[in-house]
Amino acid sequence: MTVFMVPQDERPYPTLGPLVCEFIEENLIHGPGDLRGHPAQLDDEKRALIWRIYEIFPKGHAEEGRRRFKRVALSMRKGVAKTELMAWLAACELHAGAPVRFAGWDRKGQPLGKPVTDPYIPMIAVTQEQSDELAFGTLRVVLSEGPLRHDFDIGMERILRKGGDGKAIALASAPNARDGARTTFNCFDETHRLTLPTLRRAHQVMLANVPKRKEADAWSLEITTAFEPGAGSIAEDTYQYATAVAEGRAKDSRLFFFHRQASDKHEIGTEQGMRAAIIEASGAAAAWSDIDAILELSRDPTTDASYFQRVWLNRMVRSSERAFDATHWRELVREGHEIPQGALITLGFDGARIFDATALVATEVTTGFQQLLGCWERPPALRSEDAWVVPEDEVDAAVASAFERWRVWRMYADPPYWQTWVSTWTGRYGDEVVIGWWTNRYKQMAFSLQAFVEAMQSGAISHDGSEVLMRHIGNAHRRPLHMVDEQGRPLWVISKERSDSPHKIDAAMAAVLSWRARIDAIASGATGVSVYDSRGLKSIALA
Repeated sequence: MTVFMVPQDERPYPTLGPLVCEFIEENLIHGPGDLRGHPAQLDDEKRALIWRIYEIFPKGHAEEGRRRFKRVALSMRKGVAKTELMAWLAACELHAGAPVRFAGWDRKGQPLGKPVTDPYIPMIAVTQEQSDELAFGTLRVVLSEGPLRHDFDIGMERILRKGGDGKAIALASAPNARDGARTTFNCFDETHRLTLPTLRRAHQVMLANVPKRKEADAWSLEITTAFEPGAGSIAEDTYQYATAVAEGRAKDSRLFFFHRQASDKHEIGTEQGMRAAIIEASGAAAAWSDIDAILELSRDPTTDASYFQRVWLNRMVRSSERAFDATHWRELVREGHEIPQGALITLGFDGARIFDATALVATEVTTGFQQLLGCWERPPALRSEDAWVVPEDEVDAAVASAFERWRVWRMYADPPYWQTWVSTWTGRYGDEVVIGWWTNRYKQMAFSLQAFVEAMQSGAISHDGSEVLMRHIGNAHRRPLHMVDEQGRPLWVISKERSDSPHKIDAAMAAVLSWRARIDAIASGATGVSVYDSRGLKSIALA
């Protein structure tokens, strides 16, 4: 099946969709691209989606005339103009004459439409650059260069009705509760990119704000390409929620979810099979897409096959650039388990002090169970020039607490940025216990990463389900070392996807160091080995 939809096809409801489609094609234009400035023209699939999106409850219903769906999510491949669709709908929701809300019934029993009173439309993106290139930027072009340009005061970050009684705004960072308090239409574009904790929280706040304007019949729209499993995006959360609704594990009659992808029946290793898969994933857009050019991309040996499947076939596959299988990591949660008092553990410590994060992870030697003891992250909303430093006293307290609660066989700590503290801990707990483990020893680091991945694959490792650690595991990317091990396997280390990325990986590195120490503990027998407690007193660690 190429289409997953919630709810499934059923008896038709009355809809304002035909009126909305007519308004789009009579008043709006295409945005950035080959058709820029040409009159808007809807393909059959987008027309059908608008009809569904604007369904209302029928005569005699307790909510007669009100919107049937309060949350809508569309998942389609790259290049089918879904961002333009969001911009067109935002233009309709904002305009003072668009028929987007119920205004009664005509003589034939068909619904009549009216505009929203004082609309407020927040449009969410991660960065200002994304705001410009995604839905808000497209909306600005559609309105400023089209027939409706005289109806709006159009700025770089907000678009106002000329009367001042309505606004669409670009929000390039996480909105707070005030940003969405009077929302009539939430826009979340490319939700597979929205992975930061602040944006995930903002998404929940924005959804919660929808019921606040009952008379406006507010709603939310999410549009995306297939998410990368395990990356922790809003798109992944929404898909899992829609699946739960479809399977009866959750109940939500106000959700409309649509996902189109290439089915698994195609032999994408052949040109014929790949062409058929691209066409199937395209839906109605295949009629105007350059299928040959997309097919040519699939033949390019430098094309990442996983990325190609995700963006052009709309399949949810893990990127080959990701270091770890974050979906499998979630399956390794050991619910209800805690490292018992006095257990033999190893610690991993990694981090920066100003621009990134610092983390401390413990591993129970006997079970391989990992527990995040602390993670101190630079808030993503801060600018580079804003002052922020990891609270050193809190980090030291977490380290001291670990030595008080458990028997620490080794603590492997990456020294950069923390050399003074590593020296302090060495003096306090002993140089046999606290070891400066430099992660820039790339070959040793690569072998430690191999061991960590193998532990994940075999199920030897488990963890406490920390969402922070899961996120850092999912954020880690592979950086090839251009060397191989004895079996000819390529060696790699981990890094962020780019140096200035807000997505942290320090807890993942701490988990790897803690696991490396556990491997060394087992290799040594972990019997009759000196360890030190919080007072610096030597004792004997028994396995």
